[in-house]
Amino acid sequence: MGNRATRGRRWFVSGACVGVAILCAAAWPAVRAHLDAVCVLREVAGEPAPWFARELTAPVTTEDVNFAIESGQVVRARLYTPRGGENAPAMVLFHGVHYLGIDEPRLMGFARAMAGCGIRVLTPELPGIKDYHVSEDSVVTIGESVKWFARRTGRPVGVMGLSFAGGLALVAAEDAQYAASFKFVFAVGAQDSMARVLEYYRTGRDARPDGTVEVLPAHEYGPLVIEYEHLEDFVPAANVAAVRAVLRALLYEDKKAEAEAEASLKLDQAQRQETLDLMDATSAATRARIAAVEAKYTSEMKELSPEWRLKTLSTPVYLLHGEADNVIPAAETLWMASELPRGDLKAMLVSPVLSHVNVDEKAPGAMDEWRLVHFFGQVMEAAERR
Repeated sequence: MGNRATRGRRWFVSGACVGVAILCAAAWPAVRAHLDAVCVLREVAGEPAPWFARELTAPVTTEDVNFAIESGQVVRARLYTPRGGENAPAMVLFHGVHYLGIDEPRLMGFARAMAGCGIRVLTPELPGIKDYHVSEDSVVTIGESVKWFARRTGRPVGVMGLSFAGGLALVAAEDAQYAASFKFVFAVGAQDSMARVLEYYRTGRDARPDGTVEVLPAHEYGPLVIEYEHLEDFVPAANVAAVRAVLRALLYEDKKAEAEAEASLKLDQAQRQETLDLMDATSAATRARIAAVEAKYTSEMKELSPEWRLKTLSTPVYLLHGEADNVIPAAETLWMASELPRGDLKAMLVSPVLSHVNVDEKAPGAMDEWRLVHFFGQVMEAAERR
């Protein structure tokens, strides 16, 4: 009797161990993805990967590549490949509005961290967005780049877009000529409606889907991008070149170049006042001009907005936004979440840990940190899935 009981316990323990092993094996992809998420987020924040996950990372090689797309444009890009990962799952990462494009250090660090976790990462350059122009040309470059990489890898690829590139990636994913090449879209700090974002730049207010209003003073960077892109609508034609040089230096955060531009171009009093007005997004004159641009380019802005396409989108979507984002307000992600078919929205998070697209807003609380890790773990699991 005792021997039978002992044998029964042994069988139970053995069976339990087998069951746990099976569960662990089944859960390993999710566990691995969450560990990878910790590694990537730590590295992006300038910290080393935790000791318990370092063995999961691999050395990364980089290769500059150029490829032609159907429009005839030659796209400059960089490919990050993990050691032994020539057939690894693939992702395309699109930079936000920044003059360094694919050479922006944070973007490079993020791409390298992702590749270190076993994903081939392609970072194509978007010339328009690099020069502070949010236009349909970038939608084409995004779609064609994804199509090119999917063809090269032999399967659909994950797509991550930062800032305005995130919204444009959703626009491209809905286009029938590109849709099959998209495995999923991960949009970070993206716009749903360009018109609503411009209204936010004018008013500091962005309506949420539930009828409440987000009130947050807009960062000067957002209005400056719109002013720089449509400068001919803000200053007389004779002053465009002179003022553009100053705004470019301002956007590049290059104080020395800004001073040199003003000195070398000999801005007269009118040009100086126009420049000062443009730098003050709260001035009545600038607000009026932004409203005029919004009215003049209504149809163009619609083409750059995911909002009216999302209900027919058939691509899985992950949405992440900084709670205090004052370049593109978080209400935009709430709108996208409300418009996407329930089956397509895989995960959505508005996090106090983020600012616009940076993991540096403030020291996170434990739950906020876990929510971000869990969200990013879901993205990593989707990216790593073949």
